[in-house]
Amino acid sequence: MIQAPDLPLWAALIVGIFVLLGALITLVGTIGLIRLGSFYERVHPPTLGPTLGTLCILVASITCFSVLQSRPVVHEILIAIFVTLTTPVTLMLLARAALYRDRRAGTGDVPKD
Repeated sequence: MIQAPDLPLWAALIVGIFVLLGALITLVGTIGLIRLGSFYERVHPPTLGPTLGTLCILVASITCFSVLQSRPVVHEILIAIFVTLTTPVTLMLLARAALYRDRRAGTGDVPKD
């Protein structure tokens, strides 16, 4: 079994707050995916929620491991860069492909320009 790390109280509070905040933001994005109706409305919550949630989790991870190792740990910054760059690009490509498909098919729910 994994032992709990010996974090100071201030670091444990920061880590706990950011982990809970990241989980809550991701949950809100997931609920938005379920509640919204059309594809064009549904593409935004799952990209914004998990991106911001992941960034909060990464801040908690940086804080935890920087305190435990007594030096700055910045490996998580690479993860943040990749998530921040790839998620909006994926959103844009999915939305453009759906818009192209709907315009070609003549579907009535195509958003206005």
